[in-house]
Amino acid sequence: MLNHGIMMLHVLFGVLGILCAVALFMDVLNAGAKNYQRIKILSLTVAAFLVVSFLVGGYWYVTFYGAERDIIKAGAWPWAHNFFMEVKEHIFFAMLLLGLYLPIAVYKNTPLTSRKNKNLVLAICAMIILLGVFMEGAGGIISKGVTIGLRG
Repeated sequence: MLNHGIMMLHVLFGVLGILCAVALFMDVLNAGAKNYQRIKILSLTVAAFLVVSFLVGGYWYVTFYGAERDIIKAGAWPWAHNFFMEVKEHIFFAMLLLGLYLPIAVYKNTPLTSRKNKNLVLAICAMIILLGVFMEGAGGIISKGVTIGLRG
């Protein structure tokens, strides 16, 4: 039961990070003096949620994933681990770095001052959103790989 609770926290914080990146993207599209404080807060929130997702997911991976990996690899969908988990492990670091860079880009390259600064923040948000959607899909495939492996 603890295994599933920890996994759901990992997913929850990841999804919250993605949703905050979507909200930030929309705010930056309409950047102005009225919403700049919210832009700064959202950039920090995206970073915080992605870091928490990384820490919780890393703990789960080290503590519980070995048994699930064995189930997946023995089942009909070994590629769920061999491709999706391997790719997910590496792509998440890029997403984490983008999330950590996001507040720096917002605070140092104020989206209000130039189109170039605005585009930088929009691009970072877009990459986080796209990578996040891939991560969620990959997680679903990995989870289904466990289910199929358990069915024999």
